[in-house]
Amino acid sequence: MARYDYRCSACGTVFEVEHGMTEHPAVRCPSCGEPASKVFNASGISFQGSGFYNTDQRGGGSATAATSGTADSGATETHTCENCPHKAGN
Repeated sequence: MARYDYRCSACGTVFEVEHGMTEHPAVRCPSCGEPASKVFNASGISFQGSGFYNTDQRGGGSATAATSGTADSGATETHTCENCPHKAGN
């Protein structure tokens, strides 16, 4: 069940009604009994602080060895076209 704000079209009273998301009930004001309409508000969710972006979860710089082009320190051989298997057939 979700909670929704409604505003009375006659007296302006704002009140809360709980109903299912797929339901569209005819809501009346608890003060005067006149029809009320749903009030659309901004979401109550607020994302603050770090940890909401991919770069926020990394330590240090924003680039990794795979994306920065730096070779692994344990690698002994670098790749050039001279070492490619397709060059051996020529």
